[in-house]
Amino acid sequence: MLDLLYFPWRDRSVRLLYEECKIGIYQLYTCMDKNFTLPLSANTTIGFLGAGQLARMSAAVVMRLGMRSAVYSGSAEELTCEPGQLPDKAAHFQPLEWMTPLRFSGRFDDEEALIRFARQCDVVTLENEFLDGELLLRVREKSGTPMWPAPESFLQLESKWLEKETFRKAGIPVTPYGKITSARDLLSFGEAHGYPFVLKSSKGGYDGYGNRTIHNHKDIAGAFASLGGDAGHELIAEEFVPFHKELAVQVARNHTGTVVYPCCETIQQGHICKTVIAPAPVEQLIAEEARRLALKAVEAVDGIGLYAFEFFLTDDRRLYLNESAPRPHNSGHYTIEGCVTSQFENHVRAVAGLPLGPAGMRAPVAVMENLLGVRNGPAVAVVPEELWGSNETHLHIYGKQTSRIGRKMGHLTVLGDELVETAARAADLAAKIVL
Repeated sequence: MLDLLYFPWRDRSVRLLYEECKIGIYQLYTCMDKNFTLPLSANTTIGFLGAGQLARMSAAVVMRLGMRSAVYSGSAEELTCEPGQLPDKAAHFQPLEWMTPLRFSGRFDDEEALIRFARQCDVVTLENEFLDGELLLRVREKSGTPMWPAPESFLQLESKWLEKETFRKAGIPVTPYGKITSARDLLSFGEAHGYPFVLKSSKGGYDGYGNRTIHNHKDIAGAFASLGGDAGHELIAEEFVPFHKELAVQVARNHTGTVVYPCCETIQQGHICKTVIAPAPVEQLIAEEARRLALKAVEAVDGIGLYAFEFFLTDDRRLYLNESAPRPHNSGHYTIEGCVTSQFENHVRAVAGLPLGPAGMRAPVAVMENLLGVRNGPAVAVVPEELWGSNETHLHIYGKQTSRIGRKMGHLTVLGDELVETAARAADLAAKIVL
């Protein structure tokens, strides 16, 4: 249950009357109305499905704009406490849960719990894709609370299979793919597209989790079983694309307009994004084509909110849309200091129906380094003295209680005038930070 200690209405009858009136008001113009604008008020609540660092950084904007955040953490256990005390299980808090007393815990497949949460909010948004689109539809309809991105848009992207189908039909280049339901399907895919190729969980994979590279037919049985193919999990195979660079573009969109961010380059380490360079060091024509395809993609799903799109750039200068995210994205963290309006602010503005802000860069170059855990245990940051006095160097630590090797614990953004020097400075400082 939501921690009602912080709400002015303690009486259940008053709360029920509020919920009924609220639903009625929204249904006057429907909870699907794209033209609504939330008031900038301390009584306006933006709800987040998910409590990680993406929600935390968006919620910081909500706070700055004088509104409040509520969070559904997706945890099976509720953590509450008396005023002035930390809860006994605070060690399990996720990043956003430290920032708001309006905390709600439950499973992401608990329809009734999600409805109760949505009824406490003026709008609901999300920070991950580990949700069911049909369930989100029912939650929106039964709560009467607007939800952006809309479930109708989310349904077109909620699995990698649907995502590929959606963009292919929209005329956007995607890597050749196929739905996999048996090991025999994998053999057929390998014969048609060659080896190596990539086998992915159609839903739920991230940062390299849920992926297997199949180098030859001997890898098929093990990869298929390890990703749950024998248990009926939906899988997708993708042709291996020999790419030159990986690029990304963020797009914010609502009824007031659309803002397309600069094209940036992402550099992976062990299937995890390690470095982002903005703007991407590519030809202007390629950068503009990536931005054009990102805009076309968000329009294809009629997206409202903040979307991110990742591309492969091949050696022969072709672009393939690889993946999308209907939320702020790791590739856009540099925008906090690097752009006039960050991806997180435009996420909040978009779902609140507010005018979007410009996305131009504040410096010629921005380099973002992810800070990955280098040990297992309590998260205590060790930061070099030189960082604190360094110009245009911005440290973000996400407030996670425990560190794990390879876990995203924070990021560092460095702004500069020249790419080589700025990238070197960012890499040097990031290597000295221990988390």
